[in-house]
Amino acid sequence: MNIAHHLDRMAALRPDAPALAHGDTVLVGFAGLRLRVARLACALRGRLGLLPGDRVAIVMPNAPACVEILYACWWAGLAAVPVNAKLHAREIAYVLGHSGARLAFVTGATADLVADAARFADETPPRVIDADGSAFADLFAGDVAPMTDTQANDLAWLFYTSGTTGRPKGAMLSHRNLLAMTTSYFIDIDPLQPGGTQIHAAPLSHGSGLYMLPSVAQGNCQVIPASGQFDAAELLDLFGRWPHVSMFAAPTMIKRLVDHPAAATAAVDGLRAIVWGGAPMYVADIEAAITRFGYRFAQLYGQGETPMTITGMSRAMLERFHRAGDSAGLASAGCAQSVVRVRIADADDRDVPAGTAGEILVRGDSVMSGYWRNPEASADALRGGWLHTGDVGELDSRGLLTLRDRSKDLIISGGSNIYPREVEEVLLRHPGVAECAVIGVPDPEWGESVLAFVVARVPGAVDATALDALCLAHIARFKRPKAYRFVETLPKSNYGKILKTELRALAALG
Repeated sequence: MNIAHHLDRMAALRPDAPALAHGDTVLVGFAGLRLRVARLACALRGRLGLLPGDRVAIVMPNAPACVEILYACWWAGLAAVPVNAKLHAREIAYVLGHSGARLAFVTGATADLVADAARFADETPPRVIDADGSAFADLFAGDVAPMTDTQANDLAWLFYTSGTTGRPKGAMLSHRNLLAMTTSYFIDIDPLQPGGTQIHAAPLSHGSGLYMLPSVAQGNCQVIPASGQFDAAELLDLFGRWPHVSMFAAPTMIKRLVDHPAAATAAVDGLRAIVWGGAPMYVADIEAAITRFGYRFAQLYGQGETPMTITGMSRAMLERFHRAGDSAGLASAGCAQSVVRVRIADADDRDVPAGTAGEILVRGDSVMSGYWRNPEASADALRGGWLHTGDVGELDSRGLLTLRDRSKDLIISGGSNIYPREVEEVLLRHPGVAECAVIGVPDPEWGESVLAFVVARVPGAVDATALDALCLAHIARFKRPKAYRFVETLPKSNYGKILKTELRALAALG
């Protein structure tokens, strides 16, 4: 089934309900959005000559046009290639060339960025259309196209990974994958109701764009903040202006919302749920968020290779853990979602006992078919019929998954495994610590030793002696950091993830 069917269905059921908005202004209802999508799809296939399966890149910051373009691609049987608008021109050139995109939509500053990317292109650059220009507006002036009757395994979204360990890989997500993801969201994470709102403060090119699918399927309005990005003050204001608000946020975004001075008096009655993902959230931060906003939080754990669908923790589950004082439950990533099987395996892909750390493996209808134009990486990632996530975790007797770290972040000191998150959780117990990140650095005696980067809430609020004593009170001596480095900020990606690769480079400089 074509994933655009959900828009078509809602246009029939709720034609006049708000479907797309910018800031606090409704732009179009569901019937109007369907009409614009069908006209754009007609232009893509007719006037622009694209064929089923062709790739269309969207190199744009968050904007209402992103929603229209995504659904028009699917309506026309094309594959969308959303691209992080903050990438370097060389990185964009690689994605455009590797995907073989025939068309790229841009806007604002990304027009110059894509033009600059052509200097690095090894293949013929795609045709470029500025979504702010008259050429884009003209695409909506023609006839409408019937929705393409796609097959379940047809490519819908070419999801490029962040490329932190090399060049990014394009995870091939089919209509079947996206439908499984959408279904699982309703069952396991947040049973949305018609008439709600989805605010997109995180990039539509990745996490937030995926959350759009279940939201549209339930007739929710897609709201693009006027700033087009995450702004804590703006979001707190929007929470009071829109009904039944849901939103995806990285843990660092939630922390910024909680810490914002306006959060104490903001009207949040309209806020239904903030679902976090992209990285684990520390227990101290979860508790602070609940204190500030109440039981309005849920969690999901997924990857681009199995979008939003590995494990999840609903609002009710999180509330139960919190009221019971179950810190292990709060620290977990929840249980396996309904459309996948999850297991933990050793280096030989053998199951390990409950409570034992190993690599997280996943199988189900949400898992990608492979990486675009990369059969070797596909075979390795999907060996034995299971997606090998590269993440380390453990399942307890309740079926709760606790994420430890990426396998590359594991520290091995004196032959003992040390999981950075375990140390970070302890450091964050100190009231003077705002943020922290732990990495392993070469050690001539132990192989690796633990180095902690710490951001103090105010200068001088904490020192190494206090943190060392805290660690000795809570974890084994061999796990405590051998050194502490106090910094003003931690390097983060556009999605709020702490970049430990940059921390390692900084550590190597001494």
